[in-house]
Amino acid sequence: MKYLYLILFMGFCLVLSGQEKPNQTTAKTSKDSMKFDLYPNPAFQDVVYVTTSNNSGKDITIYDIFGKVVLKDRIAANKLNISRLIPGVYFLQVDENNKSMTRKLVVK
Repeated sequence: MKYLYLILFMGFCLVLSGQEKPNQTTAKTSKDSMKFDLYPNPAFQDVVYVTTSNNSGKDITIYDIFGKVVLKDRIAANKLNISRLIPGVYFLQVDENNKSMTRKLVVK
């Protein structure tokens, strides 16, 4: 069973990495979409910075690789505390002004 999870995880990571350009920090999918920067990524500290063009209040939801919500927070500026996360691969979803975007986050 462990091998099945390992194979699924590796396949999932390969599919995701094939969809991103190396060192890409800003994504734009349409003219109405929100774009944001997430740094540092991979994260070595307890804080990551999420900046958007509006920099207004943001709802942040972080999912593990199985889709389980591991952190949900609302930030007013751009500083997000991730000290509760253990090292691993996560998906960070930012909701701001009825727009949403998701990005991969690696915590080391």
